[in-house]
Amino acid sequence: MSTVLQPCARCGARWAVHGTPMHWCPRCHGVLLSPGPIDAPAERRNYRWVARRPDQRNGRPVTAAGRRPASPTPRYTQIPRWGLRDEPSAAAAAASRGRAARLAGWVTPLLLVTAGMFALAAVAELVRYVILVVNRTRLIDPLALRFSDWLLSGSSLLALALALGSAIALLGWLIETRRAVFARAGRSDPRPASLLVLGCLIPVANLVWPGVFLTEIAAERADPRVLRAVRVWWCAWVFGGLTVAAALLWRTADSLQVKADGVVFTAWTDAVAAAVTVSTLWMVRLLDGRDLFGRVRLAHRWVVAADPAVPVIEPVHPGGAARTEPQAREATEPQARDVTGPRARDAAHAAIAEDRDTDNGAVQHEEVMAK
Repeated sequence: MSTVLQPCARCGARWAVHGTPMHWCPRCHGVLLSPGPIDAPAERRNYRWVARRPDQRNGRPVTAAGRRPASPTPRYTQIPRWGLRDEPSAAAAAASRGRAARLAGWVTPLLLVTAGMFALAAVAELVRYVILVVNRTRLIDPLALRFSDWLLSGSSLLALALALGSAIALLGWLIETRRAVFARAGRSDPRPASLLVLGCLIPVANLVWPGVFLTEIAAERADPRVLRAVRVWWCAWVFGGLTVAAALLWRTADSLQVKADGVVFTAWTDAVAAAVTVSTLWMVRLLDGRDLFGRVRLAHRWVVAADPAVPVIEPVHPGGAARTEPQAREATEPQARDVTGPRARDAAHAAIAEDRDTDNGAVQHEEVMAK
């Protein structure tokens, strides 16, 4: 097969060159361009491609009978999700923002109450274990046993209810925070709200997806401590979930001793849940730019403090200055006693001449030492 082709200027057909090049196209009798390689780059071609409509490739004129009526211009009823910017409608964004903002406002009080209730549930489990130990040797007052049952059941149920409420409030806070973070970056949240809800509320899946959602928020921050805090919270969250699963499996035991040990393990589980709740509050406030106590975190910038310049070596003084200073003092004293008499004037002239000689000797001595 020939590697040299001749394209037709009219119909676009390409003809292989075998021997002498042709001048006219065998199909439409159009002019054939000069031969060229099949894969010749654009700068080596001596022709250019012209786009024509399909009904003009054969060279026949277009008749009015064969032309179809113009159809409406294709358009999208909404912004396509495969490209451009996915901006939700203003009404839907305002409605979802309002609900998320209201839920986010309940995060702090719900987390504080939930942590306290889990701590109370842990104390109730320890009280129940003490009652079990005492009951081995003596009978328990029915009122004390009834109070223990009420304290244990009430604290456990309230802790679970508050934990569910805290999860819903945290979900609203997550949606609102992600919207604000990505809005500051000039983008919309790439994950829909339905995915956030399912990822945070479905059991087992909520051990993985909340950490992913929070890591995406921390990645938009310039502070590496935020990402480190999210990872620490993620580990604590997974450890708390595994502890709850172990406590539920422990309750299926049949032995009395194992059940008694399960009471202690349940107390430990409630304590871990309280700690995880406190760490959640710490993580939420850290992402909001505050510390655990709700105070605004201020950036600390450390600079190098330079001590004032203190000369270590004593500066060098001229050698003649120390010698001439007492002589100059002695020379000025006679002038202060008598400045009018001829003897005083002669003494002054003699002191000046002596000073000059001393200075010259000092200078000469310094020059010799320098040499």
